[in-house]
Amino acid sequence: MPGAVEINRQIMQSYAQLKEEHILKRTHFYAGRYENVYFDRARIPAIVSVLAQAEHLACEILNNPVLKIRSGFWVNEMGQGAVTSEHDHDEYDELLSGVYYVHVPPSSGDLIIVDKHSRTIVSPEAGMFVFFAPCVRHSVSKNVSVDNRVSIGINFGPVPT
Repeated sequence: MPGAVEINRQIMQSYAQLKEEHILKRTHFYAGRYENVYFDRARIPAIVSVLAQAEHLACEILNNPVLKIRSGFWVNEMGQGAVTSEHDHDEYDELLSGVYYVHVPPSSGDLIIVDKHSRTIVSPEAGMFVFFAPCVRHSVSKNVSVDNRVSIGINFGPVPT
């Protein structure tokens, strides 16, 4: 992501102020935490450029100029010892799923993508996007860092008619 260092700093600053207020909804309560926390994009102004870049990349990947972020976006904050269990995003009419990494301390968990006969481990870095098919199962390994890892999950689908 161009300008990721400054954008991520601004996202983290806004997110720190919003953590317990202005939450639209929380989902996927597992092991004592909500894996997905949803905010109105206006509450985190720096996220607008990340979401615009994500939509642009998704349109390029699928060669489809009319994709839209579906079901919003969500913040996934993983504290020390947290994992994200294996799951997929194949729930509605999504065409592509993605994640953007905002804050990634060393040893804070790898993205594990499982596709039939293969397993791919992605070691994320702040400012990185990763895209995959919604039907692909994936998880995140344990955060053994003392710091929290913060990422943004996004699903893309057709523009409703």
